[in-house]
Amino acid sequence: MSDSTPDALPIRLPRWLAWCEPWLWRLFRWRYVRFATVGASGTVVNIAVLYVMQEIALPWVISDPEVRLSLALACAIAVATVNNFAWNSVWTWADRLQTGELSRLSPDLATGKRLVKYSVSCWLGMLIQYSLTLFLANHMYYLLANVLSIVVASVSNYMANDKWTFKRTSTDDRA
Repeated sequence: MSDSTPDALPIRLPRWLAWCEPWLWRLFRWRYVRFATVGASGTVVNIAVLYVMQEIALPWVISDPEVRLSLALACAIAVATVNNFAWNSVWTWADRLQTGELSRLSPDLATGKRLVKYSVSCWLGMLIQYSLTLFLANHMYYLLANVLSIVVASVSNYMANDKWTFKRTSTDDRA
């Protein structure tokens, strides 16, 4: 089932890639594909923060690798959640929010409430990711464990955000 087409691609394509723009428009017509694309960017952010915290920033402060991984993972999840909220607001569910990119992320009460709703709706996914990563890290490389956990958690995050955070209003176009 398709949702309304996004206003724009999340990035401007270079001229030499212009040939694939019509194909991308058809692909991104489905909201879940847009959500998965945002999730992929969040995964990159998550892994980068996790690696920097675990290998560079925290070893100076915390010597116990398990405690360090727990703290680094919490930081990575928090930063990736804010990244994903921003991209989902301006692209994935943009058709359900006010027009104009700035109004979707303006520093106002509506955006603050939506960020809180987004965070609450992602709590199950965060819990799944956090717990599963810590469990799997005992059996495999912690970054691989984190990626696998993100994939598992993404399904609950999509459903919660589609049904609650960015829910349709009576004025939404159901095309």
